Amino acid sequence: MSTNPEEAGSGAVAGLAREVDALRREVGGLAGVPERVDELAALLARLADSVAALSARKAAPAAPSWLLAPEDQAATGELLNGLAGWLGEVFLRYPDGVEVLPECWCWHPDVVEELVWLMHAWSAAYQGAGASAGLAGDWHDRQRPGVVRRIRATAGTCSRENHQTRPGWTTTTSAARVVPAVADLGAIAEWWATDRAGTAPQAPDVEHESSLIGAAMNGAGSFR
Repeated sequence: MSTNPEEAGSGAVAGLAREVDALRREVGGLAGVPERVDELAALLARLADSVAALSARKAAPAAPSWLLAPEDQAATGELLNGLAGWLGEVFLRYPDGVEVLPECWCWHPDVVEELVWLMHAWSAAYQGAGASAGLAGDWHDRQRPGVVRRIRATAGTCSRENHQTRPGWTTTTSAARVVPAVADLGAIAEWWATDRAGTAPQAPDVEHESSLIGAAMNGAGSFR
């Protein structure tokens, strides 16, 4: 062991240099880690936003149905009042909406149903947790024009007078139509389940079909 201070100092410096060199090599292998960590953090943030958006859309409440609304006057009144407010604020801002909406719109269950879901589609596009410019564009470009077109075709020329009962006038009804071929559903279900590649069962004649429908409707429960 050297007792010369200069030699001792040189040895210490050399030892320190070796340690620094070793540390430099270790740190050099980690040179890209901070940047990679930043990239992964940004990716994780984007994934979190995507998951949150998807979850919000899945959790969005379904639009209520006028056709299957509860038999409760408070519930139906609330639904109609909310719809009427939205019609005035949004739907009737469009000239074709004013043109197509008949004054008797609320007498037409199919028209009310169309407008209820259109209102909720607008709310989802503009106000929901998953609201986006894309949803708004779809509402303007496809959904609203489609509803306008269907209302024009089914009730665009109707009036309040058509819903008044007067001698000699043909009155309209909101009753659901009888579903045809209900008596044949069992035979069709059996064929499709067991032999759909084969020939479908023969359809009965019209008179026989009518009698079977009547019997089936008398025994069927109502759909709620």
